[in-house]
Amino acid sequence: MMWINLAGFGLILLIIWWFWMYKSPNVAMQDGAVEIVVKDGVYQPSTIKIAANKDTAITFTRLDASSCSETLLIPDLEINATLPLNKKVSVTIPASLPGRYPFHCQMKMYLGELIVE
Repeated sequence: MMWINLAGFGLILLIIWWFWMYKSPNVAMQDGAVEIVVKDGVYQPSTIKIAANKDTAITFTRLDASSCSETLLIPDLEINATLPLNKKVSVTIPASLPGRYPFHCQMKMYLGELIVE
């Protein structure tokens, strides 16, 4: 019986790590283009750095069939986009002041951060 409790506890820790602690690698702006893949429950990469005071286009490709991954929200920039499955969608980030802007799905299970420098 003890091993069942340990297995359950381990599964709980894995879920906590996957949804709230896992961070995919950062990416800096490359030749004016950034692409994010929505797959396996995360944005890849989940942290994006862009230049301040300049409009920037970010391309999202949703490969995850989960209905939660269909909506992209960047509340601080008033952005709400629909990401159709297996299609590239360009989202324009307006010229913004330096800062950190979180982005996520409507249930906040997919998490990311936009760093404007």
